[in-house]
Amino acid sequence: MTPLEAFDLLDLRVGRIVRAEANAAARKPAYKLWIDFGPLGVKTSSAQLTDLYTTDSLVDRLVIAAVDLGERKIAGFTSEVLVLGLPDAKGNVVLLEPERDVPLGGRVY
Repeated sequence: MTPLEAFDLLDLRVGRIVRAEANAAARKPAYKLWIDFGPLGVKTSSAQLTDLYTTDSLVDRLVIAAVDLGERKIAGFTSEVLVLGLPDAKGNVVLLEPERDVPLGGRVY
């Protein structure tokens, strides 16, 4: 398999966070997110973003997420997608996001 073929196996999409709340049951501080992916509908994600983001700062934010990795139960919450980010110099997660508004559900290529 070529690197390009391997990349094509991932389904990375843009979504907008429509709701965010603390996941009090999580071992490590995390948020429960509800993300609108347009034609794919609203999907849920558990994300450890509490160091740099508040729930209020997350709502209406565009994010990039892997939508085809399957579901996982995290502290009693179903996480359907994996929100993507990068570590800053201190290891805190910085979200990947488009630099301008784009249609929800758009695929990264």
